[in-house]
Amino acid sequence: MSTQVHASIDEATVRQISEELDEPEWLLETRLEALDALDGLEFPDVIRTPGRTWTNLEELDYEGLVDPLAAAETKDQIGSEGIDVLPFAEAVAEHGELLEEHFGSVVDPETNYLTALSTALFTTGTVVYVPEGVDAEDVTIRTTMNSRSLFNYTLVVAEKSSSVTILERQETGEEIDGNRYYSGITEVAAGENSYVQFGNLQDLDESTYVYSLREADVGTYASANWIECNLGSQLSKASVESHLNGDSSESKIVGAFYGHDDQHFDVDARVWHNAEHTTADLVTRGVIDDVARSVYEGVQHVGADAWNTSSYQRENTLMLSDESEADASPKLIINNHDTEASHSATVGQVSETDMFYMTSRCLSDRLARNMLVEGFYVPVFEEIEVEELREDLRSRIQDRLQARE
Repeated sequence: MSTQVHASIDEATVRQISEELDEPEWLLETRLEALDALDGLEFPDVIRTPGRTWTNLEELDYEGLVDPLAAAETKDQIGSEGIDVLPFAEAVAEHGELLEEHFGSVVDPETNYLTALSTALFTTGTVVYVPEGVDAEDVTIRTTMNSRSLFNYTLVVAEKSSSVTILERQETGEEIDGNRYYSGITEVAAGENSYVQFGNLQDLDESTYVYSLREADVGTYASANWIECNLGSQLSKASVESHLNGDSSESKIVGAFYGHDDQHFDVDARVWHNAEHTTADLVTRGVIDDVARSVYEGVQHVGADAWNTSSYQRENTLMLSDESEADASPKLIINNHDTEASHSATVGQVSETDMFYMTSRCLSDRLARNMLVEGFYVPVFEEIEVEELREDLRSRIQDRLQARE
């Protein structure tokens, strides 16, 4: 095998990671196949227009950023009665057959260069296993990054007629000199008539480059709902996808971001309607300030066999400064005429009329603007059913608005 990302990342590196985690042969082979595929893979798709690439992931200094053997983190994993919430290494030992069946079944390790890199090099992760008929709440996964790079893998398996609500967070702990790289892959296998709600709050420090991909395989009569919140990092490429593969399956994707200084957010929400009577709702709201920029792409893909589809998408971005930039690209791809669908996206600044109305009621410009920003997020707050995540997001937005004063 000749594939080599750079001098310190080669087959020997991958074998050392796998050996230290005491992994079975099938998982080592999966890692090595992903490493071998790197040379032939493209970077993740990004929006391009003539003369410009909105998020150029290829220019990152991966040689300087990626050091998997020095990975360091602390992780809190809190489960609920009747289910297993296990570190990845423990789950391999206790649920080997389950992992062999589901690992890489939703997110193809060779989707792109960065998914293959993550599959080859991940050193930490969590497996959430919800047996048939079990209802679980209050599953919390908190990852604190203490190293230059960290590759994290989360696998959720919800069996028939089960339900689970999961809240995952990423934050930064120990300081280091220079930049960081964080990669997070999440796979959700939602079995027949199951319900999975997965909320994520990314709040890593602003020296960190982030790549995350979350995908769900949604079975018959099942639901998979995502809440994707991005506040931290220097640059984030965050993608959430639901594959509605079972009849009468459903998915809701709720997104929120707030960029300031020179942060860059590239956010994707995609749903694939592959079966009959499927329903999807995509709602994203973001604010950008200073010289920050955002890029949003939303895709609703209705397959030829997806009869009686309902699919809706709404994205709105609010710019607080003249120097900030925002772009949005909502897409409808419909291959079945028995479809009810809509999509919309808006980008704009705080309304002068609204500001005049507020300040004429004796509110200062600062207070009026802050109230309008908080009000802008209300449609997202109303969609977030996880109270802890909703209040955390609200608090972090208020902190950022106060820091702006």
